[in-house]
Amino acid sequence: MNETLMMALAWVLGAVLGVVFFGGLCWTVRKSLYSKHPALWIFGSLILRISIVAAGFYLFSGHYWGRLLLCLLGFIAARFGVIRLTRPSGQNQTGPAQEATHAP
Repeated sequence: MNETLMMALAWVLGAVLGVVFFGGLCWTVRKSLYSKHPALWIFGSLILRISIVAAGFYLFSGHYWGRLLLCLLGFIAARFGVIRLTRPSGQNQTGPAQEATHAP
C-alpha cells in the first residue's frame, strides 16, 4: 500500500483512538457521579481505555516510528476536539476568570 496513504491512515486511527479514550473518559466521569461505586467505574474504565489505545498503537505502528508518531498526533488532536465538544455551555466559559476582590 502507498506509504502516504498509510501515514494518513495512521493519523486518522490515532484520532479515532483519541475519541474513544477521551470520550470514554467523559462518559465515565458522568456515569461515576451517580454510581454507588465510582472508584470501580473510574479504575475499570482506565484499564479498558489504556488497553484499547495501547493495542491500537502497537498493532498499527508495525515497528514504524513515523506511523506511531502520527497516531500520537491524531490522538492529541482528538483530545482537543473532545474537550471542545464536551465543554458545558455558558457565559463563564468564554472569558478568563476574574480575580477575586480583596478586603480593604
